[in-house]
Amino acid sequence: MERIQAYRFELRPTGDQERAMRRFAGSCRFIYNKALALQKENHAAGNKFISYVAMAKYLTAWRNSSETPWLSDTPCSSSQQALIDLDTAFKNFFEKRAGFPKFKRKGTGDAFRYASSKEFKLDEGNDRIFLPKLGWMRYRNSREVIGELRNVTISKSCGKWFASILTRREVESPVPKAATAIGIDVGIARFATLSDGGFIAPLNSFKKHQQRLARYQRRMGRKIKFSSNWKKANARVQKIHRDIANARKDFLHKNTTTISRVHALVCIEDLQVRNMSRSSKGTIEQPGKKVSQKSGLNRAILDQGWGEFRRQLDYKMAWNGGMFLAVPPHHTSQTCPTCRHISKDNRQTQAKFLCVECGYKNHADVVGAINIVERGHRLLACGEMAQSGHLKKQEPTEARGNSSRRAVEISIL
Repeated sequence: MERIQAYRFELRPTGDQERAMRRFAGSCRFIYNKALALQKENHAAGNKFISYVAMAKYLTAWRNSSETPWLSDTPCSSSQQALIDLDTAFKNFFEKRAGFPKFKRKGTGDAFRYASSKEFKLDEGNDRIFLPKLGWMRYRNSREVIGELRNVTISKSCGKWFASILTRREVESPVPKAATAIGIDVGIARFATLSDGGFIAPLNSFKKHQQRLARYQRRMGRKIKFSSNWKKANARVQKIHRDIANARKDFLHKNTTTISRVHALVCIEDLQVRNMSRSSKGTIEQPGKKVSQKSGLNRAILDQGWGEFRRQLDYKMAWNGGMFLAVPPHHTSQTCPTCRHISKDNRQTQAKFLCVECGYKNHADVVGAINIVERGHRLLACGEMAQSGHLKKQEPTEARGNSSRRAVEISIL
């Protein structure tokens, strides 16, 4: 089994190295934006899409032009990777996986990449890495890098520079340590409710720092933009954002690691977080309703990190030999797990579930988690899975017996 894994380390550059990295990131941003503008002009003229091979010829002209001589100071492979990133963005747009590519802003997402392992060297014994046109650079060696080196991406986040080293290695096909299956219902009052009755309390990292963040943002707003005092206030705001993101990331990694190690099958709702957190502001002609309430709900949804939670579960289950399924979310908290009666009256409150048909009573989130794992068992029993996490068909409406669940548990073993 082939495992692709990235290792991220904080860099400790000198002043000259940091200035050079800012120039390289700026050059890659310039190339990306210039190529995107060229694609838009080309499309407006009614011409065909410019492929990467054809766009690379424009790059050669830009690097040799007297108007932009500073582009030649940037490593050639990093400049080419900027065009490859734009080409990938257009492919995702054409295949309806993402929106139309946007121009990059200065100070947001500054990064560049060395695409080949022959371009850089890693000296773990001395905690340093060699990068072309930058030389040897110290980094905080927090863990061992395992596998064959593939590429390295240098990025800036909240005033600090990081190196993400991508590796590839062959590992033995893992076998799950347990044959248990679990369903997970994500929410706001409870971050994750498990079908066995347990739950994970939410962290709410943004909510905890919201007032402090607003206070420092007001201070920054009173400064003259780009002055020395403004830059200091901006650094404090960035630090708060970094602390919020790091706390959320640590919380998600710990919980997904625990879940993936003790279960062989994990089922979760296939939620469209982007649609759920969409603004209800509306337009001037048709203004939205309850905009402030919806804004608070959107903020609470995004604070949980459901998308990242699902992404981590997906690859960690594969690493541990388990299976991850994303099932349709329809009526999971309105269906009785005993008599299968579906009614919105079953869920009397946000937390209380009482079946109007058979009288079954439980916590509404626990009922949702039970129905999620039941739905995953039925989908597996019907053989309707194309691959982990992707569905070919919707769930069948007829109920299945416990014999299907036992057959699926045997097949997992």
